Amino acid sequence: MKSLIEKFKFGLQRTKTMLVRNIQTIFSDEEQWTDDHYERLEEVLIGADLGVELTQRVVDDIRAKYERGLIRTSADIIASSRALFTTLLQENKADAIRFSDVGPTVFLLVGVNGSGKTTTAGKLAAHWKAEGKTVLLAACDTFRAAAIEQLKIWGTRVDCPVVASQYGADAASVAYDAVNAAVARRVDILIIDTAGRQHTRKGLMDELSKITRITGKACAGAPHHTWLVVDGSTGTNALQQAREFRKSAELTGLCVTKLDGTSKGGVVVAIHSELRLSVHFVGLGEEPSDLQPFDSEFFADALFDVGALA
Repeated sequence: MKSLIEKFKFGLQRTKTMLVRNIQTIFSDEEQWTDDHYERLEEVLIGADLGVELTQRVVDDIRAKYERGLIRTSADIIASSRALFTTLLQENKADAIRFSDVGPTVFLLVGVNGSGKTTTAGKLAAHWKAEGKTVLLAACDTFRAAAIEQLKIWGTRVDCPVVASQYGADAASVAYDAVNAAVARRVDILIIDTAGRQHTRKGLMDELSKITRITGKACAGAPHHTWLVVDGSTGTNALQQAREFRKSAELTGLCVTKLDGTSKGGVVVAIHSELRLSVHFVGLGEEPSDLQPFDSEFFADALFDVGALA
């Protein structure tokens, strides 16, 4: 069984390989570094979807350290970048997830189509059940019959009950029934899966607001957490989604999925740095246990793991 750091290294292998190999190629330990070197480094960092603003901050930091004689090798750059990323990710670091002392803690998962909300709901259920908590799932993506069935399959897989209705049912009504069921059954956690929606679709965004209001009527303070689920492989599109959803929903955090299949893992740092919106879980593989609580030090270490390339 992989250790936690090994899961991070495996899940971020493509991003790490792209970053480290390019840095080692660009910067020779014997030659003087010039503007051309830094421009090529900018291209690499933007290719990892750090975004322009964060890329410039990293490049300026490396340039300043080189000019002051603090770094002189590609290994120094990698070590310096690891330290900087760790610092950035620890700024405004999220507190531990708060669970309600009275009644269920309600998590509302939102995001665009294909971001992995339903799979994330199932994996979160598995994670919290492994911690000894009781969990209930709610299938509030009533726009896709397949989404309802998919969540039921996850419920069976992780031995977790699912509140669902038929295709086309009112999503807010399903959410209301689910909260009431969670209260009646005295479960610890309710995870509400919602339909994929673009921020530009006013009707769907209004529905999200309705779900939020309805759950609050059924359980004081619900939803206690509204998490945006973004597909890490979409890179800067994930950052744009976070920007726009934040305008329409009171987001309290993010889950970033599918990092194992992309070289664009830098978007995690970009989202956190720009929006101060903490990443709570990251998807590092296909298995339920591959959805892991985010750890800034493990993330930075895995992103700049030179040993695995030796």
